[in-house]
Amino acid sequence: MEYLFAFDLVEFGEVIIRSLLSLITLFLITKLLGKKQVSQLSLFDYVIGISIGNFAAEISINVDVPYVNGFIAVIIFGIVAVSISYLTMKSIKLRRFFMGTPTLLIQNGKILENNLKKVKFDINDMLEECRNNDYFDISEIEYAIMEANGHLSILPKFENKPLTPKDMGIKGSKNSLCANVIIDSKYMLDNIKNMHKTKEWINSQLKTKGYNDLSKILLATLDINDKLVVYERNYNEKPFNVLE
Repeated sequence: MEYLFAFDLVEFGEVIIRSLLSLITLFLITKLLGKKQVSQLSLFDYVIGISIGNFAAEISINVDVPYVNGFIAVIIFGIVAVSISYLTMKSIKLRRFFMGTPTLLIQNGKILENNLKKVKFDINDMLEECRNNDYFDISEIEYAIMEANGHLSILPKFENKPLTPKDMGIKGSKNSLCANVIIDSKYMLDNIKNMHKTKEWINSQLKTKGYNDLSKILLATLDINDKLVVYERNYNEKPFNVLE
């Protein structure tokens, strides 16, 4: 009995070590593959991701499989994925072969039924994707394109395009990103420096808004017009939940 218990402990420890090594390996390979691997995937990216994940899971819990063999398999898949990713950046033909090409589903307001069949879509699938893009009436759509990653891009008809300030002859200031200058009650010094400000300047702005205690601030953002927006911590705020 003691022998069996000791054996289980050894096996349990091996699973832990295998899991940690697999996790580290997966993380390094994902870093090599880039952010594309965690965004919307092409078919090739999906296959590679699923395969590497399965290999990592198998070598983590199956102690009968030598870890080195599984590790080599994961590394080979990673090398192949990185190599193909590099080649597809250099060759349009390879890019089209591995990543796929966009497919028109609606052209000049007309549904292309043959192309629906090519992408294995029925009319209900297309209507659902249109609704996901806030188009509940497909007569408003001029073009609908199924991208290689499965996302549906829509170009509305001219009369259904939303008005822009340019259409109305309105001139405005340039848009810009807001910098997060405080996160979780901590100063983001690099962001403050990039906005050509100092921590003292931020503090002075906070005081004019009535904030003397940094611990009460969850987030503060700053734009190029020096507009500082503060979001307080609301631990006791009860959500008005009408979504269930």
